[in-house]
Amino acid sequence: MALFAITRGQFSMIDAAMACIDQVGECKISLWTWTVAEYEVQCLERPYRDSRVKAADLIIDHGARNKNMAIIRDFKSLFGPNSVRYVLNHSKICTIESADFKLLLRGSMNLNHNPRFEQFDITEGGADFDLVKEIEQELDILDDDCTGAQVYKQSRVADAFDSEQLSFFKGIKVRAK
Repeated sequence: MALFAITRGQFSMIDAAMACIDQVGECKISLWTWTVAEYEVQCLERPYRDSRVKAADLIIDHGARNKNMAIIRDFKSLFGPNSVRYVLNHSKICTIESADFKLLLRGSMNLNHNPRFEQFDITEGGADFDLVKEIEQELDILDDDCTGAQVYKQSRVADAFDSEQLSFFKGIKVRAK
């Protein structure tokens, strides 16, 4: 199954995730996002309390700690101390895995409401779901006070280029006026 859609901001990634959770029943979920708000954690609390969400992971940009640490702590208090992974992240991804379904949601939509054109797609099963889960398994649990260097190493963004390509970014750059 695959679905591609364009919205005019009628719903957010958390809305799409909640609709899927309502359809699949007991599940595990992961959310990849740049930042998180109290509302999104509260949305997940309901299906967690009624045992539909058995586990949740938050893969979040480490910069979110600067303004969202209390919310991240709330997430950890619900889903456990190992439920948050710090990375360099701007992805908007959600996985939902139940006994019968492996859903992958992705798109431009943030977790929160954003009344603009947004695109998203949902696929069921497949190599795309497996790739996301494989990457999640590679991620270590970093402390809340981890360094930027630890996050950079964990994110492995440098693996996308060889050292010759990256040498362009070393040293002080002088820009002509």
